[in-house]
Amino acid sequence: MKETFEAMAGRFRADKAAGTNATIQYDVSGDGGGTWHAVIKDGTCTVNPGAATSPTLTLQVAGQDWLDMLSGKQSGQMLFMSGKLKIKGDMGLAMKLGSMFQM
Repeated sequence: MKETFEAMAGRFRADKAAGTNATIQYDVSGDGGGTWHAVIKDGTCTVNPGAATSPTLTLQVAGQDWLDMLSGKQSGQMLFMSGKLKIKGDMGLAMKLGSMFQM
């Protein structure tokens, strides 16, 4: 799990995040889970372990569902609609998030 977050900044697509300044918190449950947060600002993305002070968006998901989403086995929309992905905060940002990172 940790490796997926360590690689996240390298998968960031600045061209798809133009004008976005946000902090996204990921709460991942289960084996290898934890909390990480990504800061998108001025066309850059940094990812750090731990909770954010005041995230723009928080995603809560089980570890296996997170891995399935990254591998393309599951879509974020399907996980959300089935209640396996919980979203708090800026829903518009959540909808754009997939395009901001290469999977």
